[in-house]
Amino acid sequence: MDQLLHHLRHLGFTEMESKIMVELARQGSASGYEVAKRLGVSRSNVYATLQRLESRGFLRCSPGEPAKYSMLKPEEMTRMISDQMHTSLDYVERSMPKSEPEKPVFYNVEGDKNVLENLSRELATAQHEIVVDVWREEAELLREDLQQAEARGVRLLWSCEGGEGMVDQPLPLPGLASHGMDTGRKFSLVVDRRWCMLGMRGESCPTQAVVTAHPVMTGLLLNHFAQELVLYELEQDMGEELEGRYGRRYADIAATYWSTPTPDQE
Repeated sequence: MDQLLHHLRHLGFTEMESKIMVELARQGSASGYEVAKRLGVSRSNVYATLQRLESRGFLRCSPGEPAKYSMLKPEEMTRMISDQMHTSLDYVERSMPKSEPEKPVFYNVEGDKNVLENLSRELATAQHEIVVDVWREEAELLREDLQQAEARGVRLLWSCEGGEGMVDQPLPLPGLASHGMDTGRKFSLVVDRRWCMLGMRGESCPTQAVVTAHPVMTGLLLNHFAQELVLYELEQDMGEELEGRYGRRYADIAATYWSTPTPDQE
C-alpha cells in the first residue's frame, strides 16, 4: 500500500487524493460520507477532493442522493495520465526558451610562469592525443608533463624545430612587421583536438600565448602540423631534388606569391 501511495504522489496526486483513489478502487463506488468514514478524515476535505478528482476525469459520479463516486479502471487511469504527461512534455520541449550556446573564447596568457602552469594543467587532463609543435628549449621544459601523459596512454605527436631543415624556418613575408619579436621561438600545442595554445617565447622577448577551445583555431593548428609532417617526409625522401627544383626552403614557390610586384607588373 505504501509503495502504491508513493507512486501516485510521484505522479502528481496529493496524499489525500492518493488515499481516496486507492480506497475507491478497493471498495467500489461510495459516497463522500462513506469515504470519509473509512479513511477517518473530515468530510469537507473528502468532498472537495472528490470533486477535484471528478473534474480532472479520474472519478465517475453517479446521479442520486447521495452521489456515489467510483474510480476508472487502472488501465484507463494510467492511459489518461500517460497522455496528459506526453502532451505536457511535448509542449515544454517546444516552448522552453533556448539559450544561445556558449561561444568559445580566446584569452591571453603572459609570463613564463603563467604560460607553463596553464600548459601543465591542461596536459594533465589529456585523455587521447597531444600534438606538440615546439623548439627544443620548450620541449625540455615540458618533458615531464608529456612523459606522464604518455604513461597514461595518451598519444604524442611531435614536431621539434631546430632551424636545420629546408622547411624549419619559412621565408618571411615581405613588408610584414615583426613588432620586435624576431628572436622569439613560436610554439603550439593541441590537446585532444579541443584545446590549443599558440605562443612565443625567447630570451629577448616576453613570453605570451593565446589559449582557446575554438574549433577554427584548433583546426588550423592541426592542419599546419599535418602539412609540416608531409613536407618533412618529402624532404627526407627527395631533399636534394626538391631544393634543386624549388630552391632553399622552397624560395622559388614562395616568390610566386610573396614577392613584391615590380612597377612593370603593377
